[in-house]
Amino acid sequence: MTVAIIDYGSGNLRSCAKAFERAARENNLAIDVVVTDDLHHVRDASHIVLPGVGAFADCRAGLDAVGGMVELLHEQVIEGGKPFMGICVGMQLMAKVGREFANTDGLGWIDGEVVAIEPDDPALKIPHMGWNELRLDDAGADHPVLKGISSGDHAYFVHSFHMRIATPSQRLASVDYGSEITAIVGRDNMIGTQFHPEKSQKTGLTLIGNFLGWKP
Repeated sequence: MTVAIIDYGSGNLRSCAKAFERAARENNLAIDVVVTDDLHHVRDASHIVLPGVGAFADCRAGLDAVGGMVELLHEQVIEGGKPFMGICVGMQLMAKVGREFANTDGLGWIDGEVVAIEPDDPALKIPHMGWNELRLDDAGADHPVLKGISSGDHAYFVHSFHMRIATPSQRLASVDYGSEITAIVGRDNMIGTQFHPEKSQKTGLTLIGNFLGWKP
């Protein structure tokens, strides 16, 4: 099996790859990890990961710039049912639209929009950066990718925008940062984390290990 981490010019790809390699090793999973913008590698992979750092519109433009990648993702993830994970802005791109500075179409896989964080406590700084406690939703408590993860476990966040979900069943976890912030989304064969699992130590490695063994 192979996990393809998509290289479209956004994200700390090496850090992400190292976390997936470690999770595979610790779970005794024979999985190769490749960082790639090659459509053939993505098509042949058993799992697909879309990381992302920066502004929503820039990441969407970067993804569009890899000719045929958006169409291939639709083919492999939506039509083919291949396990998919979005990370940070890669997760935000799963939404219908991003409203960071301008309205930008997302992939439309999750019924939500990406909007600015607006904490009700003015003392809370933006970006939301650091560790925060996950609160699992009902849909998240029974999700196989979140096995071994509980409310109160910590994950590492760096972001100024978050996904506002329109279909509650597609939110798997949230955190409190002066308002309710979406932390994990998912449906069918796809999952997305607003936090960085590759920086989230035990919680992140547990989630990645579960994802690598996931057969939705």
